[in-house]
Parts: sequence; structure tokens; C-alpha cells
Amino acid sequence: MTRISLRLFLAAAAVVSAHAGFAQEGIPLPAPAVDEAPGAGAETAIFAGGCFWGIQGVFSHVKGVTSATSGYAGGKVDNVSYEGVSSGTTGLAESVKVVFDPQKISYGHLLQIYFSVAHDPTQLNRQGPDEGTQYRSAVFPTNAEQARVAAAYIAQLGQAHLFDGAIVTRIEPGAHFYRAEDYHQDFLARNPTDGYIVVNDLPKIDHLKSLFPADYRGKPLMVMN
Repeated sequence: MTRISLRLFLAAAAVVSAHAGFAQEGIPLPAPAVDEAPGAGAETAIFAGGCFWGIQGVFSHVKGVTSATSGYAGGKVDNVSYEGVSSGTTGLAESVKVVFDPQKISYGHLLQIYFSVAHDPTQLNRQGPDEGTQYRSAVFPTNAEQARVAAAYIAQLGQAHLFDGAIVTRIEPGAHFYRAEDYHQDFLARNPTDGYIVVNDLPKIDHLKSLFPADYRGKPLMVMN
């Protein structure tokens, strides 16, 4: 069974299960007390938190984001592939590279959305039905300031005890990003009736729209035209 087939099987099982509903409920988290000063020019952020379909789907609907691309980060290997990453032996995590305009949205605010609606930061090396280090919660700062802001925000949220469990999100600077295969790009936007998407990811879009209405972009950004 391919990895995608396995995901679809798990999604179908979740629909009929009494314990269905893997998607995290949106949590209205406070804004970061520490944030970057707005700079000139585009900036890049990289986030991991489970299947990249949902993470990309969320950020493709955020105003101020100019692109959101699915890929892999957190390890360095030759011949990167979805099958290899799915084996859990590469050190890579399914990730999303977010390019944004810091004059329109800050890195700290992206973190707020990431922790509030994009994933559950208390799940260690898993997210919903997906298990393994390739589904870990991690941020990959692209500069020292992002690392400082991410560490401060994780500490702020931990001290506020807003989650049922401890935040396990890792901060991994200096990660190389590998673009994922074309068939993974825009998966949520192109497959809104897919069983996995319906159960695990469409609720995240609803939470984004309800918790961050001023940031919500109705028409998602697309990688593939």
C-alpha cells in the first residue's frame, strides 16, 4: 500500500470511528510579546506540523503570504523523495516554506496562526493519524531573529498553560528546504472532498477564518497553475 493510499485508508477509518475528528480545534492564542521589526523585502519562514497538505492549505489562505510550498526540511540527504521521507529514516519532516511580506504580516503573527489553527503542538512525533519523526512539530528559522522570536513565543505559550499538554515544538535553525513533488502541491485546494482532507484539514481552514478573519484570504494561493 502506498503512503497516500494508507492516508486515505486512515481517513476513511476515522470517518466511521467513534473517535473520529483528528483535527485540532482552533485555539485563540495571544499575540507574541516578542516579534520581529518589519523589514523591507520578502522573508521566508518554514514550518512543520504533520502532513504538509493541511499546513500549506492554511498558509495559502493567509493575507500577506505570497507563496506557500510543500516540501521537506530538517535533514540533509541525497535524492529526496516522498517515499524516503515517509520511511522516517531521513531526519526530514514534511514542511511548508512560507514566503511573506513583513510589511503586511509579521513572523510572530505567522507563528500565532501556526500554533492556533495549523496543528497541535503537544503531539510528539505525530499529528492526528500520522506517526513518525517526519510529522514532528518544528519551526526552521531562516535567521537568528526568527529563532529568537520562536523561542520567546513557545516560552510565552508554555507559561500561559493554554494547552492540555506540554508544547513539544522543536526549533531547528539552518535547515535546508527541499520542494516536494508536484502532486503534493495545492493538494487541499485541488482535493477538497478527499477523505483525509475533509477529516483532518478543512476544519483548520474554518478555524483560520473564524479566529483570524482579518487575515483570511478567500481564494488560496496556488503553487501549480
